[in-house]
Amino acid sequence: MQKLKPVYPDDVLLEIAQNRLREKKFLNDIGIPTAGWAAIHKAGDLEKAASALNGNGFILKTTTMGYDGKGQMSFNAGDNAKAAWDALKSKELILEEKVDFACEISVIVARDKLGQTALYGPILNEHKNHILSKSTMPAPIPDEMAHKARDMAQLLAEAVDLVGLLALELFVTNDGRILANEIAPRPHNSGHWTIDACAVSQFEQHVRTVCDLPIAPPGRHSDAIMHNLIGNDVRKAGPWLEKPGSCLHLYGKPDVREGRKMGHVTIITPMNKPDMIEDGR
Repeated sequence: MQKLKPVYPDDVLLEIAQNRLREKKFLNDIGIPTAGWAAIHKAGDLEKAASALNGNGFILKTTTMGYDGKGQMSFNAGDNAKAAWDALKSKELILEEKVDFACEISVIVARDKLGQTALYGPILNEHKNHILSKSTMPAPIPDEMAHKARDMAQLLAEAVDLVGLLALELFVTNDGRILANEIAPRPHNSGHWTIDACAVSQFEQHVRTVCDLPIAPPGRHSDAIMHNLIGNDVRKAGPWLEKPGSCLHLYGKPDVREGRKMGHVTIITPMNKPDMIEDGR
């Protein structure tokens, strides 16, 4: 693909992010920690892997095509390995340790062809039924932890020689660690608040990078809480218009379905001292 037309982010990053085994190995190889994991290629691998990882429960996932909770299931030592293998209908799976996490966060990083970067986050993310429901910026975590999360995203962007934009999804554990969960090589749902709370949104940064323009400082001027409108939530969107600081975005999808993202609303609160160069590097 890259030989025919420039694609940003490029196909190298896409190949890493599209396969959970390659993704976990790559992150670990560049020094970004994840939950313990093992490759599963047949039902018999499950019991061995569960014993070797010695965790308090696991998530069994397909290595490709899974999102928003699809293509995964819980698995515990002693469960029927063949039934679990058959249920996911894949020739390759990954077994991951369940993480005892306090919260989930993400950091979005944009990087141009000159190696200049801009970061958004960390953002606190809350899910319902495995679908992102609410994002809060800034995430209410200690500064040291926030700096560490941003450093991980910066490290990843440099390791893949990113041109474009990606999000790094992370767990903050109850014992104070930060573990990478997934790479999303694209504008990310947890960054939709940037449209209303920043001088330069994640979408503009992506366009800048792929059009050979320099990264711009994000210029966050407001704190933000973003709510996804999922399924029938969109039918009750009217009252948001009366809430101070409310910015409603409807996606124009003709069919309302359970679990479908139909729009979002961002509530912005102007900062006392906006930092117009926040997170630019």
